[in-house]
Amino acid sequence: MKKYLSVYQSFVSTCFSRSASFRTHFLLVMIMDLLFYGITLLSVELIYQHVDQIGPWDRNQFLFFIAFMLTIDHLHMALVSENFWNFSAQIRLGTLDFELLKPINTLFICFFRYVRLETIMITPAPWAALIYFGIQTELSLSSWILLPFLVIFSLVFLVSLEILMSMTMFITVESFALNFLRMQLQQLARWPYFIYQGLIRKLFTFLIPVLAVGSGPVFFLFNKNDFGLLIWGIVVTLLLWLAIGVSWRWALRRYESASS
Repeated sequence: MKKYLSVYQSFVSTCFSRSASFRTHFLLVMIMDLLFYGITLLSVELIYQHVDQIGPWDRNQFLFFIAFMLTIDHLHMALVSENFWNFSAQIRLGTLDFELLKPINTLFICFFRYVRLETIMITPAPWAALIYFGIQTELSLSSWILLPFLVIFSLVFLVSLEILMSMTMFITVESFALNFLRMQLQQLARWPYFIYQGLIRKLFTFLIPVLAVGSGPVFFLFNKNDFGLLIWGIVVTLLLWLAIGVSWRWALRRYESASS
């Protein structure tokens, strides 16, 4: 673990040097992220000016969910998002060869190499919204204690699903469409599962379980007896880790490197 923390510290350091070289861009990315958070929360606020309740949730509960998902989105954009685009380029150009030769887990290098320091700088914004709406919904003490752990779990769940999807890049090679599909699934996950009905809800809760990413933890935070979707998310995450290991070994056997 010490070795990986040391390597990750070097990753962060080099990313900071790169980001600091373009100061205007650094500032614009921060402004863009803040506008995104504000507009997303405002869109829900505007809906609740016309209705009192959506599904089982009132305004504060729904906004807490949105803040929860924005917090996950913030961590995702800060820590892993750029790596999926880079992974696609590594396979297409054959530069993955060099990563495979390094004395460290290749998946760690591929999916945790780049961080967005611009996004990290605005960390207080999504967490402030999450805490504020958590107070408004009158979360219990146990829910406050569990909150940071469930945010991390939801992030791990989402990233695990995306990494497994990324294994198909070894087949498609050009992965522009696949990365945009991954982003569209994130959009689906930003709304609670009860918004969707019928086949769509079943499809994205069980087959491609993106709706369980946020809905499971938040329903559990509101009601400790409502843990079914959270348990399903934990089981799926464990299965995803197993599937990633199997698919990664399968993909490497079929990888056509730059030297092949």
